[in-house]
Amino acid sequence: MTQQVPSTEPELAGVRNFRDVGGLPTVDGRRVRHGVLFRSGHLAHATEEDAAFLASLRLHTIFDFRNAADQKLEGPDVELPGVRNVNLPLSDPADGAEFWKMVRDGDLDQLRALLDDGKGAARMTTSYRQIVKERTAEHSRVLRALAEDSVPALMHCAAGKDRAGVSIAVTLLALGVEREAIVADYLESNAKHRRYRVRRSGSADTAYTPEVMDLLSPLFDARAEYLQAAFASIEETWGDVDGYLDRGLGVTPAVRERLRDRLLD
Repeated sequence: MTQQVPSTEPELAGVRNFRDVGGLPTVDGRRVRHGVLFRSGHLAHATEEDAAFLASLRLHTIFDFRNAADQKLEGPDVELPGVRNVNLPLSDPADGAEFWKMVRDGDLDQLRALLDDGKGAARMTTSYRQIVKERTAEHSRVLRALAEDSVPALMHCAAGKDRAGVSIAVTLLALGVEREAIVADYLESNAKHRRYRVRRSGSADTAYTPEVMDLLSPLFDARAEYLQAAFASIEETWGDVDGYLDRGLGVTPAVRERLRDRLLD
């Protein structure tokens, strides 16, 4: 029997962007079950109290979508007793290293060259499309694991917004969740208490100026246009969600039905 978790969102000191995905409606009138699918930012800085709360969820599997560069920067996830940890990087380590170095150390001219005139948003849109088109094996593995035995599950990346956001969206699509509800859940990552804390080198009066933060905002915002780009990539490549699940991920109707049985009320 799946453990029921409190309906109020917990205040975790060292884990950003945590939430239960339960309650989202499907197109056929069902809802995602509470206490079976969670999402968050990385768990490397979880406090003892955070870890105790996470342990109380009785998680079966944690899916960590960070790459090696992310893990080197932030550290490994806190270990939870009895929980299986699965690392499935959804971005290349070289991209991660370059990205975080730019975010931490880039001066204003460098940030302008890399991110101004819509280049930051374009980078994000391209990333979302690539995660859908190029990481089919990883998404297939996640859905098959959830259908077999891997719930309750927690999915996270660094901020819990992009790689985890796409993976949660793919899972919700497979469950038949309404598209508008998927986007609304994704946009919850914009809440002030959930957003990733940007850390930059240098003094506060130069490292966090309004122009710097404006340049960086496309990288840290959850924007509907990013997730819509992922949806468009699915439709352009495979025709529709059914084609994506069937031909792209090799997820059969039988697997989808098991997935729905495990995750929906």
